Amino acid sequence: MIRCLIVEDEPIARDVLRRYISDTPGIILVGECFNAVDALTFLEENTVDVLFLDVQMPKLSGIRFLKTNSHPVEVILTTAYSEFALEGYELDVMDYLLKPFSFERFLRAVQKAKNVLSKKEESERTLSIKSDGKIYKVLIKDILFAESNGDYTTLHCEHKKLTYYGTLKALEEKICGEHILRVHKSYVVNLKKIDFLEGNTISINKKSIPIGNAFKDIFLGQFNI
Repeated sequence: MIRCLIVEDEPIARDVLRRYISDTPGIILVGECFNAVDALTFLEENTVDVLFLDVQMPKLSGIRFLKTNSHPVEVILTTAYSEFALEGYELDVMDYLLKPFSFERFLRAVQKAKNVLSKKEESERTLSIKSDGKIYKVLIKDILFAESNGDYTTLHCEHKKLTYYGTLKALEEKICGEHILRVHKSYVVNLKKIDFLEGNTISINKKSIPIGNAFKDIFLGQFNI
C-alpha cells in the first residue's frame, strides 16, 4: 500500500486529491498539510511514499521545499502554472499534474509512482544466509545464480560466493519472482545477469548453466524469446 501526503493550501484542490485518492486502489492518504513547512515536520515523524505537492503556497513554496527536503519521498507536483514543470523535473520530481487535472491523468501519475516504488523495493530486498559460522546479508538483486549441492546450496553473487546448508527449493520459495527463476533442477538464475543464451545453455559470469526440459518453456517466456 502506497502512503501519500497532500501538501496543498487550496481547499478545493485538497478535496479533489482526497477524492481521487479514495477512489484509487493501492494508495492510502496518511495526512494533509496546508503548507510546506508543516510538511517538513510531518515527514520527520511519519513514513510517506508519495507527496502531492502544490508549487505556490505561503511560507515556503513547493520548489523551495524540494530544495530543502532531505527525506526520501517521491514527489508529484500539482500546480496551475506550466512554467514550473521544467524546474520541477530538474529537481527530480516524478510527475507533474497541471490543474485542473482529470482522474485519468491522476491515475497515470499514481501508476508511475507504483512502478518506481516497486523497483526501489525490489532493489532493496535482502536475504540472510548463514555460512561458515557467519550470517550474511545479501541483496537479492546482486545474486547471479544459485546451484544445488545435495543438502547444500551455493549462492553466487556479484562479489562473493556462499555455500550454506539448505535446499534450492527453499531458496526458490524465498527469492523467485519476476527476474529470478528456476531453470534446472540444480539451478536458479537471475534473468538480469544473463550474458547470453546459446542453445539450451545460459552463460552468466563465464559459468555455463543448462536449461532443463521441464523449465524451458517458462524460461523462454520470461526471457522474452
